[in-house]
Amino acid sequence: MSYQQKVILITGASSGIGRELALLLAQQKARLILAARNTEKLIAVQQECLQYTADCQVLPLDVTDEGQVQTAATKAIALYGRIDVLINNAGVTQRSKLIDTSVAAIRTLMEVNFFGPVMLTKALLPQFKAQGGGQIVVVSSMAGLFGYPWRSGYNAAKHALNGYFETLQTEQPIPELYTTIVCPGRIHTPITFSAITGDGSAFGKMDPGQAHGIPVNVCARKIITAMHKRRKMVKIARAEKVLLWIKRYFPPLFYVIARKGN
Repeated sequence: MSYQQKVILITGASSGIGRELALLLAQQKARLILAARNTEKLIAVQQECLQYTADCQVLPLDVTDEGQVQTAATKAIALYGRIDVLINNAGVTQRSKLIDTSVAAIRTLMEVNFFGPVMLTKALLPQFKAQGGGQIVVVSSMAGLFGYPWRSGYNAAKHALNGYFETLQTEQPIPELYTTIVCPGRIHTPITFSAITGDGSAFGKMDPGQAHGIPVNVCARKIITAMHKRRKMVKIARAEKVLLWIKRYFPPLFYVIARKGN
């Protein structure tokens, strides 16, 4: 399965995993639509992508704004006349204890990580149905597979995300629509700088665990491989995979280990 000339919409494309996916797909000569809130950063990524592909458009978008999402979906379709692949990558993480985290902060985490992908997917499903199929990739997290300290709202949003898109897989409303759920562990990206703390403010620094995470280019290549293979789910992680295995087969040990996490 080649992505040459395929129209691919990527949210959260201004940095991290989204940027890396954009660059790799540009090298396959895909026709890209890059979406994120930061237009300046998007344009910088666009210029990098244009070294490899002739077609790369920028689409400013706040995925928490339902009106913007609906408008962006219409604009995205109009750019090339179709959307072949939607990559729901926009997200924000968390660094605060559950007891210290406000409901407002949790709502923000749910809006970005859960409702954003749901709204954009819903907005594009009629287009996928009209063209007879397509592909959806949702970047979830290993945090969507177990509860981990300092990420209560993030865990909750990613659990919800996994449940929603697994239901899309089981219902299969469009026979030729293929959905892949991606569950990365710690990936070396700047995501923790904008992580939400208990009062909703930014964490503002690199988490040591994130700094020693899987290189982002390795993660992006694994995602594209999973897309090519139309995998239902792919886990891209190191220690988190072991912890998930322990949770499944030795639950008491899981809680001992997880309580020491941060």
